[in-house]
Amino acid sequence: MPEGPELHLASDFVNEACRELVFGGCVEKSPVSRNPEVPFESSAYHISALARGKELRLTLSPLPGAQPPRGPLALVFRFGMTGSFQLVPSDALPPHAHLRFYTAPPGPRLALCFVDIRRFGHWDLGGKWQPGRGPCVLLEYEQFRENVLRNLADKAFDRPICEALLDQRFFNGIGNYLRAEILYRLRIPPFEKARTVLEALQQRRPSPELTLSQKIRAKLQNPDLLELCHSVPKEVVQLGGKGYGPESTEEDFAAFRAWLRCYGTPGMSSLRDRHGRTIWFQGDPGPLAPKGGKSRKKKSKGAQRGPEDQVENPPPPNKAPSRTRRARRGLPEQTAAQQPEGTSLQRDPEAPCVPEKGKRRRQPATSGRRRPQKIKADTPSLEPEETSAS
Repeated sequence: MPEGPELHLASDFVNEACRELVFGGCVEKSPVSRNPEVPFESSAYHISALARGKELRLTLSPLPGAQPPRGPLALVFRFGMTGSFQLVPSDALPPHAHLRFYTAPPGPRLALCFVDIRRFGHWDLGGKWQPGRGPCVLLEYEQFRENVLRNLADKAFDRPICEALLDQRFFNGIGNYLRAEILYRLRIPPFEKARTVLEALQQRRPSPELTLSQKIRAKLQNPDLLELCHSVPKEVVQLGGKGYGPESTEEDFAAFRAWLRCYGTPGMSSLRDRHGRTIWFQGDPGPLAPKGGKSRKKKSKGAQRGPEDQVENPPPPNKAPSRTRRARRGLPEQTAAQQPEGTSLQRDPEAPCVPEKGKRRRQPATSGRRRPQKIKADTPSLEPEETSAS
């Protein structure tokens, strides 16, 4: 899912790609999109972008003398799970291009497209940021820090720190991979109470005897959680490319994957939080870990599936009869080519077998088939955030 750095990189892409371009005509929306129509038409206009947290504002500004005369129009985008912007030839539109802005002649006709495969993305007219979202962790650090420390009495901070970090009222721009990386660097258990973690920062004041350079050096050497909420997203922006997302090139994602220290990396454990989101961590999960939740560790042997390969839904259980049952019923053995798709992911070949505790009394068969076992996938799912303003 695109997080604050990805929205920031998207705004940089739009500003860089469209700086010398003149757009013209109507804005075109795909018929399958449920987002609002964009009532804008101009013979010549420029496009610029600005990101704030997990939102991006696109401004359409008519040039002097453009027809019909009109003022600028702004739209605010939220990318959902797969949103991105692409600039392509107008005769080669990508699939799922749900909003399209075309360049004006002369010159080859291009289209700036908002592409959203899963259609969780949204745009609003008017240019106002979504009410309730806090200051941006990237661009408004001082306001962001003050907003968190001033509101520690809010019930959001009764929850585990890993869940509080996804609350966009306070951590606008932080998402699933960023929270894992931030907590890992400070060795904070993800299910420690958020208020317990953050209250100590209210008393943290640099010594007045330190010079400005000494204060800066102390922050860089021993950053606290709120400082990392600012500096860690900046590291992703400095990687360049498009960050973590469906449109990242292999080179982009290779750099991002090498940057990751915790999220989806071998040797790390994972649990699901109250909203079903997977949190990656190392060591003790903390006192507020979900009861009955089983921690899973990312294996380092064999082929590794990176976070970009994770699937939303696990493969269905294998419903084919086993070799023993097929032999009993006189059925031919299945070859490798006849195996149903997905069966290779259903069982870990290194997992120990559970010994039988005794022979079960065989029940008379009614349909000639046994109920398939439910198999849990070994990969975390990527689900939409369920915070109040995400």
